[in-house]
Amino acid sequence: MIEINIRENDEFIKLGQALKKAGLVDSGVDAKMVIQDGLVSVNGEVELQRGKKLHGGEIVSFNGEQVKIVK
Repeated sequence: MIEINIRENDEFIKLGQALKKAGLVDSGVDAKMVIQDGLVSVNGEVELQRGKKLHGGEIVSFNGEQVKIVK
């Protein structure tokens, strides 16, 4: 499982940013496409909003990888 940290001064990270930070996509455009295609889930539920705010403890799944959001 990949762990990514939310920046110290922020309360959340957006889903598209989390995918990029974890290295699962190369760009924001790629993130937008895989999210819109229904290929990404958050806490086991398919998520279609690139701007979905993720907080500490949430789990993102994409392409066989899991990413844990850490505050």
